[in-house]
Amino acid sequence: MADLGWPEMLIIAIAAMVLFGWKRLPDASRSLGRSIRVFRSEIAGMRTDAEGTTNPTAVPPTTVAPSDLDAPAPVTTTEVAGTPRQPD
Repeated sequence: MADLGWPEMLIIAIAAMVLFGWKRLPDASRSLGRSIRVFRSEIAGMRTDAEGTTNPTAVPPTTVAPSDLDAPAPVTTTEVAGTPRQPD
């Protein structure tokens, strides 16, 4: 990482105050911190996915076997006329 001394940090702080203003500087730095935190968590998630492990915060998918109860009921009337259909 770059070696930043006091003069460089002072210049960066003055530039940030000029760009964002004194009142917006806390909000801008808070937003930057949140963005960095989200970025780091996404990178960590990508690393765990690449290693073959699952993300501990992810919800595991559930598989449900289809059953006869889930099947739609057979239609006994025609859609247009509304009259009963003849059984086959």
